[in-house]
Amino acid sequence: MCASSIYPASASRRLIIAPSLLASDFGRAAEEVAAVEAAGADWLHLDVMDGHFVPNLSFGPQLIKALRPRSKLTFDVHLMIAPVDPYLAAFAEAGADHINLHIEAGPNTHRSLQVVKSLGLKAGIALNPATPADAVAPVLDIADLILVMTVNPGFGGQSFLHSQLAKIVRLRELVVATGRDIRIVVDGGIDVTTAAQCIAAGADTLVAGTSVFGQTNYAAAIAALRGN
Repeated sequence: MCASSIYPASASRRLIIAPSLLASDFGRAAEEVAAVEAAGADWLHLDVMDGHFVPNLSFGPQLIKALRPRSKLTFDVHLMIAPVDPYLAAFAEAGADHINLHIEAGPNTHRSLQVVKSLGLKAGIALNPATPADAVAPVLDIADLILVMTVNPGFGGQSFLHSQLAKIVRLRELVVATGRDIRIVVDGGIDVTTAAQCIAAGADTLVAGTSVFGQTNYAAAIAALRGN
């Protein structure tokens, strides 16, 4: 598959790189954020896990609030929690720019996305690997982002699930049909090889964990993901 045959717009649409804080040195979180910002990152991806929706715990709005004055990056918050509604305002107040919530987290996804938008943020819908692309159809009128999990959520450093490439292709078709400006974000197992595959399939935003924070030269790592 190639970008020209599947996703003609890929050549003109700016690629966003969003390093994932989960892969950073938490003891130096503020320094790590400053370093990836200086290295050319566009967004900072922040994974919030509750130990219930996914089998791990990470951090809450307090860390986001502490980091917000230290960075001008777009804070892309990924809520791997259930329920989400009681916590949306807290993450908005902490400094999130985007909130992504899982379609699998509850039956009232559209309403939750409306709440995110009412808080002045961009709203994203996230899909686990087992969830089909067409599950997003009921929220395409409101979503600003579609977050495709290319690993099973809850832990960093997992291998990329190549079965998800076909899902990205289908999502791009659905997005184009809406005529709306919806970004397709890919999260999990992103390296130089899988980045190119995802872009060819129709993704325009890449969440990168160890492929950035696990490298000694963050600027070179980000440039490599861009294909430079």
